[in-house]
Amino acid sequence: MSEDEIKQNEAVEENQPQEELAEETTAEAPQEEQVIPAEDAAVEGEIAQAEEIGETQPEETLLLPRDTLLSAGIHIGTRMKTLDMEPFIYRVRPDGLFVLDVKKTDDRIRTTAKFLSRYEHSKVAVAATRLYAHEPVKMFCKLTGATPLIGRFIPGQLSNPQYSNRVDPEVIVVSDPRADAQAVKEASTVGIPIVALCSTDNEFAGVDLVIPTNNKGRRALAVIFWLLARQVLRERGELAADKDLPVTIEDFEAKVTREDEEEG
Repeated sequence: MSEDEIKQNEAVEENQPQEELAEETTAEAPQEEQVIPAEDAAVEGEIAQAEEIGETQPEETLLLPRDTLLSAGIHIGTRMKTLDMEPFIYRVRPDGLFVLDVKKTDDRIRTTAKFLSRYEHSKVAVAATRLYAHEPVKMFCKLTGATPLIGRFIPGQLSNPQYSNRVDPEVIVVSDPRADAQAVKEASTVGIPIVALCSTDNEFAGVDLVIPTNNKGRRALAVIFWLLARQVLRERGELAADKDLPVTIEDFEAKVTREDEEEG
């Protein structure tokens, strides 16, 4: 992304915390998919191919019932939006919260699963700095064989060959490109594709593939990573198309105490 494009991403209102927001019951209308261009030409080609495959799905068929997705709040954004996220925003609520299109979230989960399924299991890394993302990422990695990078991201973890705990993935997923900024920076430096869960206040600088979703809510993160794990296993042929994971969404949900929240 050019410097001019980044400067255009100005907030329209002050950001507000979005954890545990109330259920939104308004159904989002399907909208045309917007492809986020990859910086690397080879990655862009892979993503475009995955998008094309994903578009063969019936428009109204969702991976989970719409009511389940809405009750988890995956569509609830913040009171701030960026120009990058505008294509994924369905409307703004009277209270000022921007609402994401759940159909586009569903489409991007399918696309991301196809994309990730092409990589060797351990070569997929998943970063989670935010407390509510720790358990969902841990469960996702346990089921899919991906490499978890949970908690504070240590500088040099991707880019310093002399660091003893360095990891060498071929693709990385971040639960929030702002909270996981160090992981995004180092992944860009070493030249690996970056998949990011993005809310309405995120920018796409350095990101190759976006999943538009509430990336701060406890239940929302559990649902997104549960769905993504299921789809990855289905794409690999390790889980039948009509079968679910052996664990529930509740197993993916963060179990944190008030003390944990204060420390986090």
